[in-house]
Amino acid sequence: MKATGDEKNRERTAKRISTKERLLQAGGEVFARYGFRGATVRRIARRAHANVASISYYFGDKQGFYAAVLHYTFSSAKEKYPSDLGLQPEAGGRERLHAFIRSFLLRILDDGRPAWHGKLMVQEMADPTSALDRIVEQAIRPLYQQLAFIIRKLAGDGTDEQAVHLCCLSIMGQCVFYLHSRPVVSRLQKREPGPGDVEALAEHITRFSLHAVAGMAGSDSTDADRTR
Repeated sequence: MKATGDEKNRERTAKRISTKERLLQAGGEVFARYGFRGATVRRIARRAHANVASISYYFGDKQGFYAAVLHYTFSSAKEKYPSDLGLQPEAGGRERLHAFIRSFLLRILDDGRPAWHGKLMVQEMADPTSALDRIVEQAIRPLYQQLAFIIRKLAGDGTDEQAVHLCCLSIMGQCVFYLHSRPVVSRLQKREPGPGDVEALAEHITRFSLHAVAGMAGSDSTDADRTR
């Protein structure tokens, strides 16, 4: 049986990168398609042109391998798009919030990253495994804490911590909507959101969120008056 063009390309790529790297990439593709429970190490090893035993050698068991693939996904995104996008230390709160949101969107919508990155995240959030605890502590909580710091600076001293917490979740929620609800968005606007939308989305979410933060800093009576 003749190898397809895609199979030949994978074989050529396999010769250029290490066995461990091939396993991580193949694992990402298979886990993203079948989920942790549906994926098999045999299928992954075959896709990576590697021996099944090499998974045990590098990662231990299947759970350890899956955790390594998730970590690989987040660390590669962080390396390509740091959350401050190289801002100078003297940058103001608005600039920091905009950079954070833009970085978040780039990680989600970047066509240059393998398509399985986003699909794997959707799989894990929809059907969490024990690896999620580690990912939250190593990758998501640091992002959350950085965003909370920015919000506190913008809202001012004495801002209620629960309000800061909810504001952070709202901002992150606005961003991840474009990952989890991509099929819905593509139908509403007649095209799929992509990298070309990042600048406009980042500006919109920043402005929208700044208004919310300004409202947090105001009094309850002021908020009530605005809604009448």
